[in-house]
Amino acid sequence: MTHPEAGAASISEGTPDVGDTEGSTPAVTNPRRALAVVIGVVFIDLVGFGIVIPILPFYVRSFGVSDAFIGLLAASYSLAQFLSAPYLGRLSDRLGRRPVLLASLSTAAVAWVVFGFASEADAAFGTAAALATLFASRTLAGAMGGNIAAAQAYVADITPPEERAGALGLIGASFALGFVFGPAIGGLLAADAVVARADAVFPAFVPATPYSIPSFAAAGMSLLAVLAGHRFLEEPRRNRTAGVRVTFVGTFRNALASPTLRPITVAYFVVAVAFAGVQVMFIPYVADLYGYDATAAAFLLTYVGVLGAMNQGVLVGRLSRVVPSRTLAAAGAALLACALAALPFTAGVGRGVAVGGPTWLTGPLVALLVVLATLSLGNALVNVSLATLVSTSTDAAGQGAAFGVTQGAASLGRTVGPPLMAVLYTVAYASPFLVGALLLVPVAVAFVRRTG
Repeated sequence: MTHPEAGAASISEGTPDVGDTEGSTPAVTNPRRALAVVIGVVFIDLVGFGIVIPILPFYVRSFGVSDAFIGLLAASYSLAQFLSAPYLGRLSDRLGRRPVLLASLSTAAVAWVVFGFASEADAAFGTAAALATLFASRTLAGAMGGNIAAAQAYVADITPPEERAGALGLIGASFALGFVFGPAIGGLLAADAVVARADAVFPAFVPATPYSIPSFAAAGMSLLAVLAGHRFLEEPRRNRTAGVRVTFVGTFRNALASPTLRPITVAYFVVAVAFAGVQVMFIPYVADLYGYDATAAAFLLTYVGVLGAMNQGVLVGRLSRVVPSRTLAAAGAALLACALAALPFTAGVGRGVAVGGPTWLTGPLVALLVVLATLSLGNALVNVSLATLVSTSTDAAGQGAAFGVTQGAASLGRTVGPPLMAVLYTVAYASPFLVGALLLVPVAVAFVRRTG
């Protein structure tokens, strides 16, 4: 189904080969329906993930520990994802996309349930036990979070090359929509009225807190995604032949040896490190400088999600038809760098100056909304463009492995970035965002040079 760029080599020499289905029987009975189903499954899963985001920093702070633990907790998720993504990608090449997706979603549901019981562990055994519970849960969830490689490979299996950027953009849009509905749901579930109602109906052994209720809802969304996938997700038909197994290190070595995949893999890593400041410290930032609680922060995340859905689902797909992916990646990195550099200064813009409209619509909030819109557009351009470049830089046999490696590189970046950015935040709140902006400059320059 793919037409690799000249000189591109498969990175999955030890994975089963997947025959090119172009010009033969379609990979699935109804490609449009299959695309809709996998997008729906990813969306449901990401709603569950998004539910927990606005409450996570407050959950960590409830145990009276340093904000550095927010970064370490995020790093534990990403480290597990880094280790699992290449394996899950290659496993999906060998065993199939569908079983890998369903098994990972089922295990993620267990992880979210464990996450909700951290407060109970604190009450019974102390803070150390509570933190251990959080880390165990997030590590397990991260290991299963590598399933995005299988989802991206599924899309590559069922779409022709000329439509792939738009299809991968829809996967990105499902992520964005998950962050539209997920944080909003999580913020509402953390509200006092909901907690009081849940406390009245939950059994005595089930905790009802602003942190446990969103966690249990996330588990329910993962299980819903499993049911939807089991009922509607069709396994793509692919020709497979036996091959020699490649080690974890060998998979990355093959990717870095490919002249087409190497810069993309490095870009995934650097972008993830740079963006970690926003991913990890945005909610503490708006809590500390704007005075927002979990519910207010959730609405900001919903706003970003709405913009991301429009950017990735509509705008980037249309741009990709007329603008080369490398050019879009360069523009996205530049926009993202500008947004990160401006973000820490929004709280001081127009403070005390009336902007008209509702009383809550202040100058700092308007500045924040503008910067977040720029950040969303830059992030959409980078993510979709890099994913498209991956799909055209490897042959049909290595789609799952290629996406596994690049997602693994991004996970490694999210492993390194969060602890670094969290520590920087405790020193100076602006520093994680400014450092992230500086890291993105060479990425933008590199893609500009490759388009020249």
